[in-house]
Amino acid sequence: MDPVSQSLRELLNVQFLHEGPQTFLYRGECEDLGFKNLFGGQILGQSLNAAIQAAPEGYLPNSLHAYFLLPGHVNTHVDYRVEILRQGRSFASLRVDAIQDGKIILTQNTSFQRPESGFVHQDPIPNVQAPDGLISQLEISRKYAEMIPEKVRDKFTRDKPIESRPIDPINVFQPDKRDPEKDVWFKPINDWSKESQALHYALLAYSSDFHLVGTALQPHGVSFATKGMQVASLDHALWFHHAPRLDDWMLYSMRSPAAAGGRGLNMGHIYHSDGQLMVSVAQEGLMRQSG
Repeated sequence: MDPVSQSLRELLNVQFLHEGPQTFLYRGECEDLGFKNLFGGQILGQSLNAAIQAAPEGYLPNSLHAYFLLPGHVNTHVDYRVEILRQGRSFASLRVDAIQDGKIILTQNTSFQRPESGFVHQDPIPNVQAPDGLISQLEISRKYAEMIPEKVRDKFTRDKPIESRPIDPINVFQPDKRDPEKDVWFKPINDWSKESQALHYALLAYSSDFHLVGTALQPHGVSFATKGMQVASLDHALWFHHAPRLDDWMLYSMRSPAAAGGRGLNMGHIYHSDGQLMVSVAQEGLMRQSG
């Protein structure tokens, strides 16, 4: 595994610290991606990994619901306090509090289920352009490197552990108005097939926070890079229909059904390239523009 991918692997692998009655404590390190605050996907991925490690044996995540309470920063670690709320014959419920500098910055409830068979149906994978021949998000960032503030330019233009290829990409420095819909292919640059199942779940949770919040900005001709824009994730929900398989391209199909009150609702579906719908996503984001 190359150093860039190994760094992400280590980032998502939280360290066990302590166990008490129905509670567990883990620690995760932080990475600076060039954003103003700690990347929300990092906290989601680490908190889900902590929940999986603490969950009763034989249970797998079926959903999570998280609220971002305070912005995190990259200058120190984040601790994850996991509490088992309930363990039944089929389902178990766990709560995770992400704590930094003694304050809870995210709280997450995660539902686990013993694998079982049942009725199956899904929306089909959208008929969109295949990833072959599409320009990557990294190539786009390097193309517009001179427009990226110098203090974070190297963070946005360095090699990435996950390759993203947007269909019909937007220029965030000169955004045009378009429908609130977005499709992005993505996959790890290295083979993760031999990694633990917990890391597969954590990586998918981590990846689900990229691209999503900006979908609601598109009808208004603005982006996170527009002067005066304040953009942040407020909450995040995931529903796992099938266990993640990160062995090929995945399509992240996103849309925003509504925006009001300085908030935009974004919804997404993550498909494996073979057409299987693995995960559904919902997130509300702050989208406030000052004068």
